[in-house]
Amino acid sequence: MTDSAHTIVYFLCLFACALCTGLMTRAYLRRRSRFLFWGTIGFGFFTLNNLLLVADLVFLPDVDLWIWRQLATGAALAVMLFALIRRVE
Repeated sequence: MTDSAHTIVYFLCLFACALCTGLMTRAYLRRRSRFLFWGTIGFGFFTLNNLLLVADLVFLPDVDLWIWRQLATGAALAVMLFALIRRVE
C-alpha cells in the first residue's frame, strides 16, 4: 500500500472509533447504564489511541509517541476489563 492509502486507513479508523464513542455517549445519556458509561470511557481511550496514531505517523513522523499510544490502549483495556468484572459481580 502507498503512504496515502495508509493515511486514509488511519483516518477512517479514527473516525470509526470516534463515531462509536459518540454513539455510546448518546446511548449512555439516554439510559444511564453504568456498563455504557464504562464502555464510553474505554472507547474514548481507544479514540485517543487512534488520534495519537494519526499524529505520530502522519503529522509528527519525527516524534515518537509510541509510549503514549500504548498507555492509552492500556487505559482503555483496563477500563473495559473493570467494567466487565464489575458487571459480573
